[in-house]
Amino acid sequence: MKMFLFCYPNWMEDVVLSEFTQAGYNSYMDLHGAKGKDEPYDDKQGEHHLVRKLRALLIYMPDEMIPPALDIVRKLKEKFPSEDMRAFSWMLEECF
Repeated sequence: MKMFLFCYPNWMEDVVLSEFTQAGYNSYMDLHGAKGKDEPYDDKQGEHHLVRKLRALLIYMPDEMIPPALDIVRKLKEKFPSEDMRAFSWMLEECF
């Protein structure tokens, strides 16, 4: 089993949940009120740190379900290229 985490802009809630439920990911935890901070690559350019309101989707799933979940993320990133989204997965040691 693995844990899948997808962080995305707050306004995308309906789009993201629709994509994942249509793909058969019906058990999930949707966290709202998360915050994220982007670190600029080059502070000398005068870029500022930006704190954003985010949502986080957590889904535990068998290993073989990770690639299709990442395909959904890729599809969303292509559809909304200017939005900052991140996906992560890791081994789930315990689940009860």
